Amino acid sequence: MSNSWINLVPSIEPEQRSKIIEEVSQAFKGRSLTELRQDHEKLIQQALPLTRAVIQHMSLQAGEAEIQELAREVAARVGGLGFLEPLLRLDSGYTEIAVNTNGSVWVVPKGDQDFVRLENVHPSLNDVWRAVEALLAPLGRACNEATPSVDAKLPRQEGLPGGARVKVLHPVIAPGDGYPVINIRLFEPKPVPPQKLVEWKVAPKEVIDALIEAVSRGLRILIIGGTASGKTTLLSAICHGIPKAARVVKIEDPEEIWLDHMHVVALEARPAQIGTSVTSYTLAHGVDDAMRMSPRWLIVGEMRRGDAVAALFRAQMSDHPGLSTFHAEGPESAIGRLNLLLFNDIGVRAEGAKEMFIQAVDLLVQVGFRLNEQGQRRRHIVGIWAVDKTLKAGNVTFSALYRLPGQEFEERSASLAHVENLLNEFSHKQAEKGASHV
Repeated sequence: MSNSWINLVPSIEPEQRSKIIEEVSQAFKGRSLTELRQDHEKLIQQALPLTRAVIQHMSLQAGEAEIQELAREVAARVGGLGFLEPLLRLDSGYTEIAVNTNGSVWVVPKGDQDFVRLENVHPSLNDVWRAVEALLAPLGRACNEATPSVDAKLPRQEGLPGGARVKVLHPVIAPGDGYPVINIRLFEPKPVPPQKLVEWKVAPKEVIDALIEAVSRGLRILIIGGTASGKTTLLSAICHGIPKAARVVKIEDPEEIWLDHMHVVALEARPAQIGTSVTSYTLAHGVDDAMRMSPRWLIVGEMRRGDAVAALFRAQMSDHPGLSTFHAEGPESAIGRLNLLLFNDIGVRAEGAKEMFIQAVDLLVQVGFRLNEQGQRRRHIVGIWAVDKTLKAGNVTFSALYRLPGQEFEERSASLAHVENLLNEFSHKQAEKGASHV
């Protein structure tokens, strides 16, 4: 066989491939996992000559591309991530990875909502536990019977996405076939440019431009939507409306929002560590600290507790421009869930919660999944509403500015006029406020 054909056609059978990986991996036995994970590319380069030697010893032929791939698999195995390594690469095309109690591996393709099973990925029990160790050990964490539920975060690093949120559950609380449960939510590797939202048909260019303009004029915006609906991606994109030199403090749990700005301070919540003196640091703590740091803009990741909601609303009621996200499937649902959180967590009654909301939020933006012409579920901005600044019959009311066309909603041109009117009205109030301070 000519060299050109060797480079194009895989020549090694699956059983031989497994044997090669196993033999080369043995050469790294005895080295610590921490050492092996320090430089992934260096590890691959160390595995290459060993891989070539084993292939030659087995009297096999392989092209350079195949040898490179085998060396990568060796590095993935000895580096601990194993079967997870190719799924975590920037070019994997996945936004979420899950391992279930029976060892099955599932992923969410980028732009989709539902998991699909990877039928060709079958990690052993040892492979999965080694991956768990590789994920948690560098962070000083472990999943065991004493700590059966672990939250962690993958840091941003070369060759991998922009970090990830990790959840691991021990079989003692997730019974099955002995496998730990793993869920990894991957973050965007860099700031999302607004043009990308237009290309993905999240919304027309005029609507994205109007939102960026709203941010630049200091409107306080709450983005709502369901799980994995694109709330954080939209928030990151419309942050392009914040002046590049403005001081921004962002508070998240965990950090996942990318900002292409020069003056950003990131605060990250953390849970208390059971059995240690490490106390929790919540989003509410972060907002309170941020208010003593002279921010020009506040950005808060998804709010899940009433104390975080109250802290942010207090900050935005003092005229700090802010952007945040919240899990809700519509304006009325958002008000209802916010009321429940504020009452259950810190005892704020519904009347006070509603008054806080109308004083703290100017625009409500909903994102969600809708079917496209091909019957595929894709993310869209479902609607944008201005928050009316007085309660009517004790209830929060909204003025629709934009809603997804084709669903009994008003025409886009009329909606954009509403957006412009709101922006002008806000600018006028800000000017009056500035004059009153002179």
